[in-house]
Amino acid sequence: MTELLQIIISGLSSGAIYALAAVGFTLLWQASQTINFAQGEFVMLPAFFVLAGMSMLGLPLWGAILLALALSILILGVMFKKLIVEPMLPHGTLPLVIATIALGLLIKESVKEFYSAQAQPFPPLFPQDVFQIYGASISYQDIGNLVVSFTAIISLQLFLQRTRTGRCMQATAQNPAVAEILGVDIKKMVMYTFLINGALAAIASVLISPIYLAKFSNGETLGLIAFIAAIVGGFNQIRGALVGGLLIGVIDNLAAAYVSAQYRAAVPLVLLIVIIMVRPQGLLGTSEGRTV
Repeated sequence: MTELLQIIISGLSSGAIYALAAVGFTLLWQASQTINFAQGEFVMLPAFFVLAGMSMLGLPLWGAILLALALSILILGVMFKKLIVEPMLPHGTLPLVIATIALGLLIKESVKEFYSAQAQPFPPLFPQDVFQIYGASISYQDIGNLVVSFTAIISLQLFLQRTRTGRCMQATAQNPAVAEILGVDIKKMVMYTFLINGALAAIASVLISPIYLAKFSNGETLGLIAFIAAIVGGFNQIRGALVGGLLIGVIDNLAAAYVSAQYRAAVPLVLLIVIIMVRPQGLLGTSEGRTV
C-alpha cells in the first residue's frame, strides 16, 4: 500500500507537468486552429535558457528562470506566431503542421549544435529530501511540482473565467466572427494565447528538467505524451488536458512498477487507442459537428 501511494503521487507529479504542455496544445487549437508539433521542443528549450543564463551571464537560479520565462514568451509566443503561424495559416492546416514539425527539428538540432549534445544536470527547485505519509516516502520535489503545476492551471482557468480579457479570449475561441462583431480585438486575444503557451512551456521545462536532465532530445517524448494527453482528455477542453496528463502520468508509473519498465513508452499509445475507440472526443471533450 505504501509503495502504491508513492507511485501514484510520483505519477501525479509527472502528469501535472505533462498537463501544462497539453494545455498549450488545447489553447492554440481553440484560439487559432493551430496544432503545434514543436510543443515538445518548446518545453525542452527554456531549460537551456536557464542553463545559459547561469553559465554565461552568471545569473542566480531564479534570475535565470525569469530570463528564460521572458525569452520563452518572446520567442515561443510572439516570434512563433508572427514568423510561423501567421504566414502559414492562410495556406491551410497541413502546411502549418509541416512548418511546426520543421521548427521542432530546427530547435532540437540548434540546441544540440550550439549548446551540448550531452545531458546536462539541472538545478532542482525544491529540496531533495523526503517525508513520510502513512509509511510512504514522498519527495518534496513531487509535491512542489504538483503545487506549481496546479497553481498555474487553476490561475489560467480563473483568468479565463473571471476576467474580461479571459472571457474575450474564450469568445474568440468559440466564435471569432461574432466576437469581432461585438468589438473584441481578435488578433490581440489570439496573441495572448500564444504568450500564455510560451509561459506554460517555460514552467513545465523548469519543473521536469531536474527529473529527466536537460537534453536536446527531451522534446520528442514530452511532445508525444502532451499531444496524447490533450486527445485523451478532450482536445477542446483545458480541464480535459489536465485530466489526460494526470491519467497518463499515473498509468505510466503503475505500468513501470507492476508490468515492465521496458514497455512503459507504449502505455500512452495504448491508452490513446482505447479512448479513441470508446470515446473519440476524449474523456471530457465535446463533439464538434461539421457540415459535409
